[in-house]
Formats: sequence, C-alpha cells, structure tokens
Amino acid sequence: MGQFVDGLKFAGGTCSLMPKTFIKEITEMAHKHKVTVATGDWAELLLQKGPSGFKQYVQECKDLGFDIIDLNADSLKVPEETLLRLIRIIKNERLKAKPLFGINFEKSAIPSKEDRAFGAYIAPTPKGSEMIEDVELLIRKAERCLEAGADMIMIDADGISGRADMLRTDAIAKIIGRLGLEKTMFEASSPETFEWFVRRYGSRVNLFVDHSHVGKLECFRSGALGMNPSSIFRSRRLGPALFY
Repeated sequence: MGQFVDGLKFAGGTCSLMPKTFIKEITEMAHKHKVTVATGDWAELLLQKGPSGFKQYVQECKDLGFDIIDLNADSLKVPEETLLRLIRIIKNERLKAKPLFGINFEKSAIPSKEDRAFGAYIAPTPKGSEMIEDVELLIRKAERCLEAGADMIMIDADGISGRADMLRTDAIAKIIGRLGLEKTMFEASSPETFEWFVRRYGSRVNLFVDHSHVGKLECFRSGALGMNPSSIFRSRRLGPALFY
C-alpha cells in the first residue's frame, strides 16, 4: 500500500466513533506500510473547550499514532492569528499540521485593500452570508501558515477542482505558482479531475482522492493505462478497482 499511498485520512469525526484500541491498530498498520495517518476535520469541535482542550486533543492524537492534524480553516472560523497559534501547538508536539482553505470567503472576512499588508490588524465586522471568491487571499493565508510551520496546504475542491468540466485552471496555476507543488495538495473527486492534474503538473502532484480511486490514479501516474489522455473523458470504466 505504501508504494502507492502516502497518507490515510479519517473522514471528519469518524475516529470519535471508534474504540481507541482499534484506532491504534489502524495507525500501526499504516505505519508498517510507511503510510502517514491524518485526523480529518475534527479539530473545530475541540476548540469549544478552549486552548487547553485543543492541547489535550493534540496530545491524544499523538498517543494514538496520528501523524497529521487537519485544520479546516473554513469550519474553524477563527482569527488568522489563532489559526497560526494552533499550527504552532501542533508542531511543538512534533506532529504535522495541514490547514485546508477554500477559494470562497465570507465578504465580512475579506480585508479592504488598505488592510492587506502582511500581519495587518483587521477590525472585526459583522458576519454575513455573502461569499466572495478571492484566490489572492487564499494564497496569502496559506503562505502565513507555511511560515508558521504548516507542512502542507490542502485546497478545497469546492469552486476549484470539484468538477472536471468546471476546473478553475487559472486559480490552480496561480496557487501552484506561489505555493509550489511540494507544499500543496488538491482534492480531486473524479478520475477526470485527477487525470487532468497528472497530465498538467506531472506525477508528483499531491492529490487527495477517495480510496476507490487509488488504483486508477496510480495507473494514470505510471502511464500503465496506455491510453490517449483525451479518451479518458469518454470512458468511466478504466483501470482496476483497487481498495485501500
């Protein structure tokens, strides 16, 4: 498994439903195959208990054998400085931090142009439901997280790579150009999507896919399918159905 899979991620909250002994078995099995294990989007619920609760959560994740703690910035809804502090708490325990960002932000959370300087204080404004696309803000927030010690930035598929026929190639190129391939991971929900990423950015691009797509993705990476890339968009049944 480790030959094709770098990391295993628990779906948000599922680890809370499992006995700790079972979680430990899973993490140990993954480590035997040189696969890292991530928590999934669960940290936001722990923040309700305050900073001490989050520190306890990080320590428990470490004891259970998790390697990576995911931080969904959209769900956390905390000030940027708080997010950076959470990253430092994770790194102090020698674990990896992986923040997730989407391309859309609440309008009230977007600073005005005069407040966009690095680390500038932004006066709080009433929250609203209107969402605004801002690739530049995503990149700036991601850069600050990397400077704080984050190991990888996950890019939410919504509005960027959720559908193969609506790929935001301009936004993807800008994100990779600024953050680099090594520190960026994209959600790719369909074979058409991850085939495009591999074709455009090579086999080393970091992609988060469903376990049922692992075999197909690795066939694309290695070129084992031996097909004209354009034909992939006309076929839904390609490659072996492998499960990990």
